[in-house]
Amino acid sequence: MPVRVAVDALGGDYGLRVAVEGSVSACREQGEIHVLLVGPKDAVAAELARAGGDSRINIIDAPESVAMGEKVTRATLKKRSSIQVAIEQLRDGKADAFFSAGNTAACWAISKLVLGTLEEVDRAALAAVMPNLKGHTVLLDVGANANCRARHLEEFAVMGSVYAEMGLGIPNPRVGLLSVGEEETKGNELTKEVHEVLKASKVNFVGNVEGRDIFTGTTDVVVTDGFTGNVVLKASETLATSMMKLIKQELMRSWRTKIGALLSKPAFLAIKKRVDPDEHGGVPLLGIKGACLIGHGKSDAYAIKNGIQAAARFYKSGVNQGIEAALRGLDRGGHNAPATGTGSH
Repeated sequence: MPVRVAVDALGGDYGLRVAVEGSVSACREQGEIHVLLVGPKDAVAAELARAGGDSRINIIDAPESVAMGEKVTRATLKKRSSIQVAIEQLRDGKADAFFSAGNTAACWAISKLVLGTLEEVDRAALAAVMPNLKGHTVLLDVGANANCRARHLEEFAVMGSVYAEMGLGIPNPRVGLLSVGEEETKGNELTKEVHEVLKASKVNFVGNVEGRDIFTGTTDVVVTDGFTGNVVLKASETLATSMMKLIKQELMRSWRTKIGALLSKPAFLAIKKRVDPDEHGGVPLLGIKGACLIGHGKSDAYAIKNGIQAAARFYKSGVNQGIEAALRGLDRGGHNAPATGTGSH
């Protein structure tokens, strides 16, 4: 059975062309993927013709767009934006998954308004897959919720654990709580409260972890609020990119280092593949009724292709059903009081 992915053709810093090129590549690499390209019909058709087209790509007209830096509120959301129309395809059963490299706040808000959250979920969360020395670490939330309560971080722990196991194939994932020290007494009041909640939960909780643990492979899932998670994600991505550039600069300084660089090229390419966020294409919005993935604003055609394919894999993984089943058993207790404020990346 084909997997139908609704793609926001206007999302991202590089515009329509890379979204179309990435969609064509995704379909050509994986024949089971069908794409609904959502954007201005004539403009999308012209780009699709330039890219060679594909019979598995259909165009859905959406005349408006949400700019990357546009402030998003319920009152300012555009009813015919490419994000809105694409998510409506998912709601109406015309698509199985959604992908956008556009405005994260808009994707989060529209997904919640149009699709709603899964049973027992108070807050959807963005989950990034970070490289570590042994494989990958799931970090969440990385931008959807700037302010959280204990109940929200408990949900993140459950959702991250299910995603790591069902989406990434990590058995019995180890879950850590990001703090300023490993001791139970370290951290702010929220961290201390969440620590006690997770100790009594059914997740494989290994205690507090520090920022370094994200990359050492000592834990599989790291839970934090969206403000902290977004800072960690952006700093980590920039550090990885900067280190690769610094290494390249040093290797080009003399003929000896250039020869060494040539001999080491396969190793450097392998490292780049492991740390490059474009390889994953996007981060899932866990807790939403549907398979929704959001890519980096600077996604090129290669990242768009990977994001579309990741959205299709997420749909087939059954993660959402697993999250609902895991959360039904939680004792909501006093942790469901609402928190104010959301963030975006």
